[in-house]
Amino acid sequence: QVQLVESGGGLVQAGDSLRVSCEASGSIFRVDGMAWYRQAPGKQRTFVASISRAGSTNYLASVKGRFTISRDNAKNTMYLQMNNLNPEDTAVYYCTADIHTSQWSSDRYWGQGTQVTVSS
Repeated sequence: QVQLVESGGGLVQAGDSLRVSCEASGSIFRVDGMAWYRQAPGKQRTFVASISRAGSTNYLASVKGRFTISRDNAKNTMYLQMNNLNPEDTAVYYCTADIHTSQWSSDRYWGQGTQVTVSS
C-alpha cells in the first residue's frame, strides 16, 4: 500500500506565504517524478509545478517566480513554497507522484488534497 498525504494548507491573506507538503509512505522502492496540481471551485484540475527525482522543475506560468517546488528524496517528501499569494490561488492543492513499489512495478498516485484559501 502506498499513500500520499498533503499537509500545510490553510486560510491566508493576499500577499502572505504558505508552504504545503506531500509525504509518500508505504511499500516504496523509489519515488520518481512528483507534481502539484490544483482545482478551484467549478474548474478543472490544473498543473501547478513538477519536479524530477534529480531536481529539474517546471512551473505554471502564472506561479513562476512566486512558487518554489522542492523535494527531499530521503524523506519521500515534496514541498511547495507559495509566496505573494493572491485570491486566484485559492484551490484544493493535490500532490501526485510516480512511485515504484518494486524494480519492475510503478503507478501514479494522488493525495487527498489540501485546501488553500487566500482572502483579499
